Amino acid sequence: MNQKSSQQSTRPDLLATRRGLPTEPATAIDRFERYLAWERGLSRHTVRAYVTDVVSLLAHFVSECTGKDPRLHDLGIDSLRAWLSAEHERGASRTTLARRAAAVRAFTAWAHRRELLAEDPGPRLSVPGGRRRLPSVLREDQADSALRAAAAGAEQEDPVALRDHAVLELLYATGVRVSELCGLDLEHIDHEHRMLRVIGKADRQRAVPFGTPAARALARWLEIGRPELSGAASGNALLLGVRGGRLNPRSVRRIVHDAVSTVRDAGRLSPHGLRHSAATHLLEGGADLRSVQELLGHATLSTTQLYTHVTVERLKAIHERTHPRS
Repeated sequence: MNQKSSQQSTRPDLLATRRGLPTEPATAIDRFERYLAWERGLSRHTVRAYVTDVVSLLAHFVSECTGKDPRLHDLGIDSLRAWLSAEHERGASRTTLARRAAAVRAFTAWAHRRELLAEDPGPRLSVPGGRRRLPSVLREDQADSALRAAAAGAEQEDPVALRDHAVLELLYATGVRVSELCGLDLEHIDHEHRMLRVIGKADRQRAVPFGTPAARALARWLEIGRPELSGAASGNALLLGVRGGRLNPRSVRRIVHDAVSTVRDAGRLSPHGLRHSAATHLLEGGADLRSVQELLGHATLSTTQLYTHVTVERLKAIHERTHPRS
């Protein structure tokens, strides 16, 4: 990440000032932010989340050190557990606690390597138990209904409707994240082989195939819709907003919400819900877990395994509804 991007992220010294941190932990946070942004190349939003969580931890640690000077090398597993327990009592969800624990583990591992901590207590930190909420997904027939409605809306060749149809087809066909979709440029499309070159988290690149329906929707958008919306601010962006600039994630969320709202019993669904749906339908269709991991750009297989639980739950429901001896 360049210096400009780093300056746009949460300034840890300002956070530290608000939370009243002493100089040593505040300086450590500043160094940790630079490590995340420059060495690991994490996104501005991820850096902000990690820094905010570590500031929260160190503020809790400082509050424990009544009557003595808080030194970072005294930060141990008891302080980590006490902080996470306090977050749990304040009502943080299991997902939030897991994210905060991951941020803290990254910090303690970094601090140990920099000899700010004599040992790394992070690996001993576990998240309080609780049932992990399974992601909401569409059934295959519901996904088909949403896409058919979008295709019908695009028949009049309105540029916005053509774009919305392409957005929905690409999200469902590829399972890409909304940020990855909005970041696509014209040169990221291989029309001959029907492949996207996607730049994911930590600037990792991957190739993702898409099918014939998505290819048709994309071709119509590029031929008819994009020229109508294109302007000085468009650059090489594949998908454009109504003012000609790059399409933003907020608009994609609205597009998905509007499309899914036309489907009976579908409820509310985010763009990430289409990603969940795509992954689940791939597995239900016989795709192996490793292939789905590669398509989704998951760093670890354990993240992808969540979708096997979704599939099992759906299969159980189908069995109970249809099997004569269920």
